[in-house]
Amino acid sequence: MAASRAVLVLNTGSSSIKYALYNMGKSASCVYQGLVEGIGTPKSSITHKNLQTVQDVRLQGLDVGDHKVGLKKVVELLRLGDGPSTNIYAVGHRVVHGGEALTKPSIINSEVKSAIDRASPLAPLHNPPSLQGINVAEELFHCPQVAVFDTAFHSTLPPHAYMYALPYKFYEELGIRRYGFHGTSYRYLLGRASEMLKKPKEEVNIILFHLGAGASMAVVKQGICVDTTMGVTPLEGLVMATRCGDVDAAVVDILGAQRGMEMGDVVNVMNKQSGLFGLCGDKDMRTIIQAAKNGSERHALALKVFVHRIRKYLGAYMVQLGGDVDALVFSAGIGEASGQIRGLICEGLQSFGIELDEQENKDGHVPAKEIQSRSSKIKVLVIPTDEELSIAQQTMEVVESHSHVRL
Repeated sequence: MAASRAVLVLNTGSSSIKYALYNMGKSASCVYQGLVEGIGTPKSSITHKNLQTVQDVRLQGLDVGDHKVGLKKVVELLRLGDGPSTNIYAVGHRVVHGGEALTKPSIINSEVKSAIDRASPLAPLHNPPSLQGINVAEELFHCPQVAVFDTAFHSTLPPHAYMYALPYKFYEELGIRRYGFHGTSYRYLLGRASEMLKKPKEEVNIILFHLGAGASMAVVKQGICVDTTMGVTPLEGLVMATRCGDVDAAVVDILGAQRGMEMGDVVNVMNKQSGLFGLCGDKDMRTIIQAAKNGSERHALALKVFVHRIRKYLGAYMVQLGGDVDALVFSAGIGEASGQIRGLICEGLQSFGIELDEQENKDGHVPAKEIQSRSSKIKVLVIPTDEELSIAQQTMEVVESHSHVRL
């Protein structure tokens, strides 16, 4: 690999580091990817994949005391020797929340780190670990570091789409507004959809479905995101694996009065014990579909609630586009693999110009393809997302446009 084209992508959690190394030549390719888990515990582990030799390494029972130790072990696995700074051209960091200050990928400096820290109250479980990962990476890799924000794709939302009808001072003083997430995924999907539709991005009108354990939708009008389902945090919007999505805020008060629950406990339930899991006790869509087929009423109900919420937003987003929709784009674990879910979402929508081809809409992960019928006026695309590649591409774009930061 040409050392000057190696981009390391890092997604740092409170006790984990997800990583991928890309060779950013004429056509970007992922060389290594892996996951460090259980950081800070005596039972840490690393899963490392060499995508060139198709070999996997699984190291268990490690004692990875902190993120610095974890990244050093990653460096060893990447076989970059004692001087990784001479081999890594740039490091791209996934950062969940950029707040209002950080609306595009940015070269990391003290001001950017301060802004990430200021946005931490909006993403307390995500931004602090990201900052920790950035600080460690700066020690180990003497090269440009770039922050890529999940919220950046949605920075084009108009005020009437991102404002909540709360006292305006909450927005002014606390930054409470809709931000949206899954932005790196949506950016990638928009680019691939533009290619498949053979239309410039700035002419594309699409509705995007990122359906996985975390699920959201976004609507793009003439290449610009104009609305999305997630809000100030990833809790709002669709029903997810363990998140409830949209719910009457008064539920917090009711549970406090009737169950004696503290507000933090209620929010924890809404994030970690609700959604599909709360409705039926399972959070894997494959298990839920099979249980519903076997006659479980609660699993069938969970499935219907999940689909109903999506169709509700689909109708709203078609209105926002005035019916001028180039395509529906399905992605992420459920969106890519479940033909049944796609079928239920699009069921009975022929009068809206949406009809699937039953053969093309079979279950299973597939390469990017069209699954609409010949008579469908609106195309329906399945596109496997690649958030790490999106981060690597954005990192290169930023570094190349700031050549003076190269070390």
